[in-house]
Amino acid sequence: MTTQRRRAGDPRSASRLQRRQILAWLGGAAIGTRGARAQPGPAQPVIGYLGLEAPEPYASRLAAFRDGLAEAGFVEGRNVAIAFRWAEGRYERLPDLARELVEHRVAVLAAPGGAPVALAAKAATATIPIVFEMGGDPVALGVVQDLARPRGNLTGVSSLSVEVSRKRLEFLHEAMPATTTFAVAFNPTSPTAPSQLQSLHEAAEILGVRLRPSPVADEADFAPIFAGAAAQPPAGLVFTSDPYFALRSRLLADLATRHALPAVTQSRDFPLAGGLMSYGGDFTQTHRLAGLYAGRLLKGERPSDLPVQLVTKVELFVNLKAAAALGVTVPPALLSAADTVLE
Repeated sequence: MTTQRRRAGDPRSASRLQRRQILAWLGGAAIGTRGARAQPGPAQPVIGYLGLEAPEPYASRLAAFRDGLAEAGFVEGRNVAIAFRWAEGRYERLPDLARELVEHRVAVLAAPGGAPVALAAKAATATIPIVFEMGGDPVALGVVQDLARPRGNLTGVSSLSVEVSRKRLEFLHEAMPATTTFAVAFNPTSPTAPSQLQSLHEAAEILGVRLRPSPVADEADFAPIFAGAAAQPPAGLVFTSDPYFALRSRLLADLATRHALPAVTQSRDFPLAGGLMSYGGDFTQTHRLAGLYAGRLLKGERPSDLPVQLVTKVELFVNLKAAAALGVTVPPALLSAADTVLE
């Protein structure tokens, strides 16, 4: 049996070689295409969100923050990611959570929820841009040096709602002129508590009433405060400005109803849940503006070039159904001053 060797110039050999080259090229092209498709797209920038509480009580504030981000052109999951850290109402956890976000190398650190959150974020980094949201004076609290030119790596939004704590006492006294003693609930861990208590004592001296300050360490302290105030009628309860209280409005409204105690807080959520009245800033507006600033920082603007925004609008909510149940006659002047009267 013999084997025939084909000559180099045999057209059938050339044809087979060409087929092998074409198949090899097609295979390489297919592998290249699969490799290109497997390549991830550009990495999304990450916002580190330092939350004082938990997602559920923060839901409306988160929605407002995302609305602000959208105004700046950023949508979570589409062109930006958000890494959350929640303190569950435990202020002492904030510094460690802030450091975790810094180690995550976030592009922007969002610190909405008051002075404790902003101060924890500031202590964690001097380079990552920070946007805060609070009710206190950022300059007095040492968060920024100047409102118009913040300098450093922080800017944000303030409603200055801390400054109106004394007005809550004045409004409650106006609704209850015969009351001579008011309980005051305050958070001893809040950096704004001393100034708020001083302002309240000054107002009490002018009104000729006494104050009974009551510190709140955790939720277990609320019931004794309500019970103690209700045991000495006529009496009322004033809450200082603090996110810890604002985010527990439904619990406070339930206690006020149970103990038949007139009370006033900073958050509209309190009268909406059945409490008597509230006086404070519009948190939806401040959180929306914080989200807008976070988006601008992602685009490369510097915190030092973004002045701290002041939301000066303060809302007075009065619940007339609650007033009737409590036997409180709200004077016409107070009703006319209210932004919203719930009937």
